[in-house]
Amino acid sequence: MDSEKALELVKHGVTLLFLDVPQYTMVAIDTQMFYVGPAFNGIKMIPPGTHFVYYSSSSRDGKEFSPIVGFFINAGTSEVIVRKWDQQEERLVKVSEEEEERYSQAVKNLEFDRQLGPYNISHYEDWKRLSNFITKNVIERLEPIGGEITVECENEIVRNSTKIPMEEAPEKQLKVGNSASSVGKSQRKGCYYTSIPRVVKCKGISGQELTSLNLDKTQLLETLLAKDYGGSEDMLLGELQFTFVVFLMGQSLEAFLQWKSLVSLLFGCTEAPFRTRTQLFTKFIKVIHNQLKYGLLKDHMGETGSAVLDDSLISADSFLHHVCKDFFSSLLDGSVVDGDLLKWTRKFKELLESSLGWEFQLGSAVDGIYFEENDEYAPVVEMLDDEALVS
Repeated sequence: MDSEKALELVKHGVTLLFLDVPQYTMVAIDTQMFYVGPAFNGIKMIPPGTHFVYYSSSSRDGKEFSPIVGFFINAGTSEVIVRKWDQQEERLVKVSEEEEERYSQAVKNLEFDRQLGPYNISHYEDWKRLSNFITKNVIERLEPIGGEITVECENEIVRNSTKIPMEEAPEKQLKVGNSASSVGKSQRKGCYYTSIPRVVKCKGISGQELTSLNLDKTQLLETLLAKDYGGSEDMLLGELQFTFVVFLMGQSLEAFLQWKSLVSLLFGCTEAPFRTRTQLFTKFIKVIHNQLKYGLLKDHMGETGSAVLDDSLISADSFLHHVCKDFFSSLLDGSVVDGDLLKWTRKFKELLESSLGWEFQLGSAVDGIYFEENDEYAPVVEMLDDEALVS
């Protein structure tokens, strides 16, 4: 990058000024990670907009790290965000308005320029694909009080629930982390995620109707969109991206469980993709395609210090494989499907097949529905002989 272009980015980009951060601390933004050295004071040349900032303090030898603490920002042109390291609490805290103004002016005068690491603009497209629906409104709706997101603040019920191996990674991190950290002591609440029922319950309807509501989640989706998302499909997609980022980069179990619930809800709809919500499902398939494409690329493994996609999520018997299989069977066999939705669904299916070796048309097939011989999720099918059909 030539010096003129670099100076333009320095002046008009966002700057994170982090003061007194101990050496070896991991500091990251979006898909980029830094380890603090003796001269590190933050990050410059950040494109304006939404970003996820996260960090983890380390032991003096830099071998053990505490649980990750993260927060979202939605920053404007030339904005300077100032945080100072609190040695006792082992976290970044805000400074007074007077100090912030003084430090911001010093940054704009390039007094800290040599101590600021540059944001790698070549990685920005990756981040945009992961966050294009995470707006200021989405952040304000979901973030905890105070804005800090950390596994140490997650609900005890969630942390003590039965976990698949994927869900145990953040729990293990908690045991390795510094138990003296005040983040754990303070009773900060977690994120305000939308409550999504696993089973639909409704009084005053027949058993057949209740079964239908649980087999096709279209009605549940419509109810949630109207009641919780103010009718905005993009707010729902914003929460899907928010949870994936917090899960992948912040190593949050709570975020993973919410992401899983949202994915199961959307893939559990059989009517909406064809009729009422074609555009929503086209955007949804693009979002999850970009999420898994990023998470599965070997070049990104460990790049952010994140909980990269675990075998229990991407194995052939994972929840994701089962919900995708049912969705693909329903959509790809449909007689009338929107062109863009069909194109992106095929693209997503090809990604899973090429990257993970998943197969969606193995074993037996009855009326176009494919399932494995030993698939516990497969329907029970009774084959009637001709006499039974006549009678």
